[in-house]
Amino acid sequence: MTTLPENLGYLFDEPLERDPSAIAVYQDDRRLRYDELNARCDRLANVLIDLGVRAGERVALLFDNDFRFLESCFGAMRVGAVPVPLNIRMGDDALAFILDDCEAKVLVASAGMSSRARVLTPRVPRVRDLVVDEESPADATAYEAALSQASDDLPRQRTEPDAVCMQPYTSGSTGKPKGVLLTHHGQVWNADVLRGAFGIDARERGLVAVPLYHKNAMSGTVKPFLIAGGSFVILNGFDPVRVIEAIERHRVTYMTAVPAMFKMMLAEKDALARHDVGSVQYVVCGSAEVPEELFSEFERVFGAPMAESYGLTEGGPVPVVNRRGSTLKRGSCGTAYPGSEAKLVAEDGLTEVDDDRPGELVTKNPGLALGYWKRPEATVEKFRDGWLHTGDFMRRDSDGYFYFLGRRDDMINVAGENVYPKEVEDLLLRCPGVRDVCVVPMPDAVKGSVPVAFVVESEPGACSETELREFTLARGAPYAHPRRIFFLDALPLGGTGKVDRAELARRVETAE
Repeated sequence: MTTLPENLGYLFDEPLERDPSAIAVYQDDRRLRYDELNARCDRLANVLIDLGVRAGERVALLFDNDFRFLESCFGAMRVGAVPVPLNIRMGDDALAFILDDCEAKVLVASAGMSSRARVLTPRVPRVRDLVVDEESPADATAYEAALSQASDDLPRQRTEPDAVCMQPYTSGSTGKPKGVLLTHHGQVWNADVLRGAFGIDARERGLVAVPLYHKNAMSGTVKPFLIAGGSFVILNGFDPVRVIEAIERHRVTYMTAVPAMFKMMLAEKDALARHDVGSVQYVVCGSAEVPEELFSEFERVFGAPMAESYGLTEGGPVPVVNRRGSTLKRGSCGTAYPGSEAKLVAEDGLTEVDDDRPGELVTKNPGLALGYWKRPEATVEKFRDGWLHTGDFMRRDSDGYFYFLGRRDDMINVAGENVYPKEVEDLLLRCPGVRDVCVVPMPDAVKGSVPVAFVVESEPGACSETELREFTLARGAPYAHPRRIFFLDALPLGGTGKVDRAELARRVETAE
């Protein structure tokens, strides 16, 4: 029986004891064994102690995809400090706000982010120290020099279950970013649950091409693999050809990504013909809606099942899941698992809705956040009587499978009728010639707001605005059809690979 650590920073205790020389991480030409990763975590922890960092203090992390993010994150936890991963796609003003808001004492930055870190630090007087991976007069970088001089002898501290282990920031769709207070016990529990759900063991080889600072990477691959003793490959960024090459080179068995990334991989016909991707056994697709044709095409090309996923930073972060080896229902993000309660409620936030009716997802599980850092009003609004009110609308079928419909903020009220963008998008994706689509609201003087669609065609001229409008009118609710359709070469993506709905909404405002 697995003994789970009380501190998330020691997540890989068991595989470390079982086989310390096993490879944990591959990046470029570097291989990092479990004992090496452990020693580097301890050394980084001692670097922070020497800088005066104490339990409960915040340590901000500004990293592109670099394995040093892992040791900085887990090393800080071992001190009892709270790492704050920063989204490097944010602007400097937003990052300066987060650094100030979280009261970070130290900023740790990768080589790729060193220049930006030196610009940001003077803007935030709270940050008293900067540990940055950049060239120094010595042979090693300053970061590596600091680690080499630090001790790997680190006495283990007692960690309370509800102690905060990490403070990622989420902004949802409106307002200033909010710090989410995740606990050691909750995140260890969720990592162990996902290890079982995804069927991860020491033989698995994962691939991380999504940002390490995002839950898609950490919850979808890094934490389940480390607790299981598997190994994973970190790519510096997403390039579809490099991903395909890495799958063959490292015999990758598992990966997680967002729909746009899988679409780009499938478009690389020449690379797929040159490289053997037959090692892939299972993939998880999340962070955005997954069209039916993507499932089918991926399974045809890779010969492996694709499972849709759902998660939110505050919610576990994964409250419902598709289990590997279980029945996969197209369009469903899975079922609640033992220890996680999930239900759908009406607008009053209390009354449960019947099967196949839309409702807001509320969930209760050990991985829930404690609330928001310095945001008591937002905490009270979202966390009620032990339940998280997610703001996400879903429906549940009679077998307990949940289907994502959209966020409360995305829902379009058309003269009193609720229109969920995903339902219109799914309908348009059934139309021949449509490769990708996003539906957003447009103000209307009579109905308040109406849907409009941005469409990417499978090839230029494959469909017309009139054809698409008639297609939806013939098959969907009349009030839900898109009043205008705009054609794009590609949908704009945000920093985590999701379609940037806010950008599309701005385009609607300026459209003639």
